[in-house]
Amino acid sequence: MTGTPTPPYRPTGWPLAAALLAAAASMAVGAQLDVPMRPVPMSLQSLAVLGAGALLGPVRGLGAVALYLAAGALGLPVFAGGEAGLDRFAGPTAGYLYAFPLGAVAVGFAARRGWMRRFFPALMAGLAGHAILLTGGALWLAHSIGAEAAVDGGLAPFVIGAVVKSAVLALGFVAVSRGFRPDERSDGGRTPGR
Repeated sequence: MTGTPTPPYRPTGWPLAAALLAAAASMAVGAQLDVPMRPVPMSLQSLAVLGAGALLGPVRGLGAVALYLAAGALGLPVFAGGEAGLDRFAGPTAGYLYAFPLGAVAVGFAARRGWMRRFFPALMAGLAGHAILLTGGALWLAHSIGAEAAVDGGLAPFVIGAVVKSAVLALGFVAVSRGFRPDERSDGGRTPGR
């Protein structure tokens, strides 16, 4: 076998269904792990959203985000604070929810181009993804609380967290990429009997 198996992964059938469910579940869990802030809590949700794009690529990452958003819209308590329902798509955090698909797709395209294999390109992909999420959230907030308040309450407090989460994303995917490279043993990585 030639080539290096690195993200994004392209499962099909049951493995694809399992990957989509696992990615959506990670978003739900990440949404519950937050630092209470006003008007929007800071959670690990964005890390899971961008991680889905990095791991599964733009199309499957988008599918995972769509599954997560659909679960919340249908009433499953997957949003931050265990919230759910269609009203979340009109509340103060709606801009972030609408930006999730765009962020996952952007990082998915970066992964497809091989950016998640090295730290600095992976960091840039994570920062770009977080910029999309934060911009979407702040633009939505600006309609209800004004531009200055939206930047002060919905963007500026999350910049440092976005940088840290982007670094975690980059380190994680560089490690995953290295972990799945073939052995460089003298037999070329082949094991007897195969």
